[in-house]
Amino acid sequence: MPDNTATLSITDVLRPENIANPYPIYHQLRSDEPIRWDDAARSWVITSYADVLTALRDPRFSAVRFTLDPAWFPEEVRETITAPSRALTRQILFLDPPDHTRLRGLVAKAFTPRVIDGMRPFIQQIVDELLDAVQPKGEIELVNDFAYPLPAIVIANMLGVPPEDRDRFIQWTHSFGGLLGGFELSIETVVQALYDVAEFINYFRQIIAQRRLAPRDDLMQAMIAAEEQGDKLTEEELLANCVLLLAAGHGTTTHLIGNGMLALLQHPDQLEDLKSHPQIISSAVAELLRYDGPVQLTSRLVKDDLQFAGKAMIGGQEILISLGAANHDPEQFANPDELDLRRMENRHVAFGQGIHYCLGAPLARVEAEIAFNTLVHRLQQPRLLTTDLQWSQSLVFRGMQALPILFSS
Repeated sequence: MPDNTATLSITDVLRPENIANPYPIYHQLRSDEPIRWDDAARSWVITSYADVLTALRDPRFSAVRFTLDPAWFPEEVRETITAPSRALTRQILFLDPPDHTRLRGLVAKAFTPRVIDGMRPFIQQIVDELLDAVQPKGEIELVNDFAYPLPAIVIANMLGVPPEDRDRFIQWTHSFGGLLGGFELSIETVVQALYDVAEFINYFRQIIAQRRLAPRDDLMQAMIAAEEQGDKLTEEELLANCVLLLAAGHGTTTHLIGNGMLALLQHPDQLEDLKSHPQIISSAVAELLRYDGPVQLTSRLVKDDLQFAGKAMIGGQEILISLGAANHDPEQFANPDELDLRRMENRHVAFGQGIHYCLGAPLARVEAEIAFNTLVHRLQQPRLLTTDLQWSQSLVFRGMQALPILFSS
């Protein structure tokens, strides 16, 4: 960890010595200056729980922050990347009211607790099938054998996408996530990602064309119906938000399951408590989200010159809002670096806050509840196969490339 607080930056969490555990950096940032201008990130950085909560609810900060000007790119690729660049700006993640209100109101109907609770049998079936495939081996690579396919199958089912096509989404989803979570991406990386997003959009365009001829009763059909009404959802918005739902709908849940299982393996007393008392699963998932959440950071843009908590901010400046730091703030959480599955006061911000609170939170909770309760019961005497874990190089998303686990079959 750097000794000179004047040069301390949130980008230091990506250093090899910090990436496995970024929370000491967050603590130092918060204790030194909870709202600071970060020269390395060229942004304001907010790390205290109270300030994070306020910033996420402040209408003076805009979510319209994803812009890719085709003029930035080589002339020979501009025509290809213009459509996906424009479409991505129509995702609800990057909209302010009233457009955000209009789109979110439509999609939210598919993510109510009642709808999600009705999916529990299907989710449990997928969990069991995935574990059945590895049970005789006594070994599981949790990320790719379980944590990735589970939410991918679930969200594909909700959208009515054939589950056998989910392997086609791996590169597309990775590229899209790279655009959202990358730091100082090269032009070449962005161009490749936009090519992949274009393929993603064309795939959905074909699916939508098929569904207009043969309608089905699911989320995709509901979105198509809204697009056909003309005043709720354009085709561009429909395509862009299909990409968002499929990509964001499972990438973060993958990391939630992976990070959470690692935390349980590193705290065998907590794992045993959950195994012996499955009824604590709701508070357990909340604590795993707080302790090492899949989304560590979100951002906003300052709309106009303003004062925020005594800091003079200029219109157009970026604000990095550290959810990971807020979730480890000792002013809000007692012993924040300890894992306590029975933590009672746990108003974590892993799903954000305000009008952009994670739309898929009810689904992520149910998937995680079923996944963790089943894993701790079916994997007997689980133990890490290696401690050399490779973490994603991202300020936004936190997750591992692989998590190999041995167990007694």
